[in-house]
Amino acid sequence: MSTSPKRPPKRVRRSAADARSLILDAAEKRLQEAGPSGLRLQEVAADAGVSHPNILHHFGSREGLVEAVVNRALETLQRDVLGALASESFEAPDAAALLTRVATILRDRGHARLLGWLALEGSTATDPTHMIRALADVMHARREAERGGRASKEDTVFLVMLTTLALLGEAIFADGLWESAGLGGDHAAPGRFKAWLVELLRTHMHAPPPDPARGPRGTRAR
Repeated sequence: MSTSPKRPPKRVRRSAADARSLILDAAEKRLQEAGPSGLRLQEVAADAGVSHPNILHHFGSREGLVEAVVNRALETLQRDVLGALASESFEAPDAAALLTRVATILRDRGHARLLGWLALEGSTATDPTHMIRALADVMHARREAERGGRASKEDTVFLVMLTTLALLGEAIFADGLWESAGLGGDHAAPGRFKAWLVELLRTHMHAPPPDPARGPRGTRAR
């Protein structure tokens, strides 16, 4: 008894945007499991239900695909953070929850390590500084409204940089950082750290502006 040969699965026609999104989702999952060194375009193509040339058409190379995954995550983070900061009801408890969300995405989804890998590879396509500028602009507008235009823009930029470096460093070094600090077995330490960081930023942001008539340590300037 003869059997008819199996027909190859019918290829689903998708829009360019849908195909790109499926590829990014599949690549992000693979990157979480294996990291950049374990990323295989053929496997991503199979997961996304597209061809290998289709990935190259959209992203150019493996490195281009990794950059696109990270950029998508950063753009989502930027929208979330800017939307929260723009809210008039945004207060310290909201800030602690927001930092926890950012840290979770950077660490658990592996985006902080991907950023580090891209930087070491010499990539300039993924540049989080535009996010730092955007966050600094929103935060500075709030400070100026509160202080009557007497806030230092550079000081606000430095606050955003400090927070960014703290979250990236904690996400990249992960458990080793807490072990080095003698807090490896304290699972609540990361949460306390973020709450402490929020309070540090809140105190600094809302402190009265320095008196220009006084020098360092509050001494009267001559």
